[in-house]
Amino acid sequence: MASGTSISAPDKASTLTGKRVLLGVSAGIAAYKSALLVRLLKQAGCEVRVVMTSGAQAFITPLTLQALSGEPVRTSLLDPEAEAGMGHIELARWADVVLIAPATADLIARLVHGMADDLLTTLCLASDAPKLIAPAMNQAMWRHPATQRNVAQLENDKWQLIGPAAGDQACGDVGPGRMSEPDAIFSAIVDLFMASPATPRPAASAPHIVITAGPTREPLDPVRYLSNHSSGKMGFALAAAAALEGANVTLISGPVELPTPKGVTRIDVESAEQMHAETQRLAPRAALFIGCAAVADYRAAAPAEHKLKKQETGDTLTLTLVKNPDIIASVAALPAEQRPLVVGFAAETQDIERYARDKLQRKGLDMIVANDVSLAGLGFGSDQNAAWLLWRTPQGVESRSEAPQPKTQLAGTIIRQALALLATQTAEKSSNTASGDIL
Repeated sequence: MASGTSISAPDKASTLTGKRVLLGVSAGIAAYKSALLVRLLKQAGCEVRVVMTSGAQAFITPLTLQALSGEPVRTSLLDPEAEAGMGHIELARWADVVLIAPATADLIARLVHGMADDLLTTLCLASDAPKLIAPAMNQAMWRHPATQRNVAQLENDKWQLIGPAAGDQACGDVGPGRMSEPDAIFSAIVDLFMASPATPRPAASAPHIVITAGPTREPLDPVRYLSNHSSGKMGFALAAAAALEGANVTLISGPVELPTPKGVTRIDVESAEQMHAETQRLAPRAALFIGCAAVADYRAAAPAEHKLKKQETGDTLTLTLVKNPDIIASVAALPAEQRPLVVGFAAETQDIERYARDKLQRKGLDMIVANDVSLAGLGFGSDQNAAWLLWRTPQGVESRSEAPQPKTQLAGTIIRQALALLATQTAEKSSNTASGDIL
């Protein structure tokens, strides 16, 4: 520590209580300061998990940081035990903030180029959390044009730079490149959370909701595809509304240009088959599945390897299409012990309620939301929507219509109805289980 500095947490550090900090430590003599930083964060009430590069372990041991953080230190991307449940993705989702201190010139260069050749760089690509970085290197390395270009790109990529400081260096040089002191880094984290309070984290008992959104694209050749007009706005509004209700939300999105709602984990896909694979992976572990995506019904049987030329296809072009997997029906057909409550969507142009009832029954859904996409200003691409809501009860199917309204408002209504249906279903299951135990 520099003369006169203190490692006691400032009073405003109560802002950090319960915050989850993922600390990356790369190679460099400044790695010893990371131990003091972990202590500061823990004193402020943070949960801290540490990831070390192989080079960092030459300067400070994982055991030291494990003792200070109270958590196992991760050092390898290919750890069989940790990766049994895709541990690096779970760790990326766990973090409220990603902090790298110290960050070497090599690590900065690899981050700029999107490398994912070790656990730390992979986590940085996989996490949507705010990212802070504290460089540490020789003054000549810091001043080098390549490093300065890389740092500028990191800032363009929304990394927040902390330091570096100037002064005596371990190599005997004097100048900029020293890692900022732990209390300065700590203050930067406090300021981050005071400026941008995070969305409240779902409780451990919160339901996991999986939502699909947007269109899919089915390739015909390397430059053409089949798709539809879905903007993804309704699905993203549902994800935002579910997060506001305190749910743990995973959004599987087709290709759209929309920001990820706060508190939502997003998985991007292109084709129906990719969306189906992610749904099959996640739905069995969810309490509620909402299929809002406009999934292409068909795909090319054999997409062309090269661009189709007009002079080769003539005035007409015949395509052989095959059916895509029925994503929502496959979720509804899961075994009872794996099946979530299933909500579907129906985009219709006539006889809205009748077709919705038919789809509810035919696909074995618990609830369906149907809207008339033929109405101007509603549905695809619009910020407004109107809908029929239909859901199953022990007495039959109940329904109600929702007048035209902003999609954000309609999304809240849909989520609350789905959660009420989930609560009823859960209570019925608990009652049946208790009755069975008595008998």
